[in-house]
Amino acid sequence: MQVILKQDVKGTGKKGELHKVSDGYARNFLLPKGLAIEADAQAINDLKNKQAAAEHHTQEDIARCKEEAAKIDGKTVTVKAKAGKEGKLFGSVTGKEIAQAVQDAYGVAVDKRKIKLDTAIKAFGSYSAQVKFAHSIEAEIKVSVVEL
Repeated sequence: MQVILKQDVKGTGKKGELHKVSDGYARNFLLPKGLAIEADAQAINDLKNKQAAAEHHTQEDIARCKEEAAKIDGKTVTVKAKAGKEGKLFGSVTGKEIAQAVQDAYGVAVDKRKIKLDTAIKAFGSYSAQVKFAHSIEAEIKVSVVEL
């Protein structure tokens, strides 16, 4: 008997998958507990429509991420910071400050945890940073740290 799983079932499969299982397993365990539904033509059609919609949303998300990455790739953002006499910063420039600078300059919302710095920014100058988006899309930006 073919069933479509409504929840993850250990040893059988994940939610939304179509599986062929024994009749007894389906009738005595999966169906009464609401873990699966019988795979008739309507249920299979619904499953295909849901999968197509999910794929469409994924493609839209990938296109959006690529567009945002293209907006900031190779660009420079300026971060202002306070420093002592020798040009050493009070604290350091963090991903939060860089994300805010990218938002202000280019209108692209970036998660502060997705900004990877090569080294800690503790002095004035130019630095390189990687910005990671969803679906393994990355952009390279330059961070210029200037005096406040």
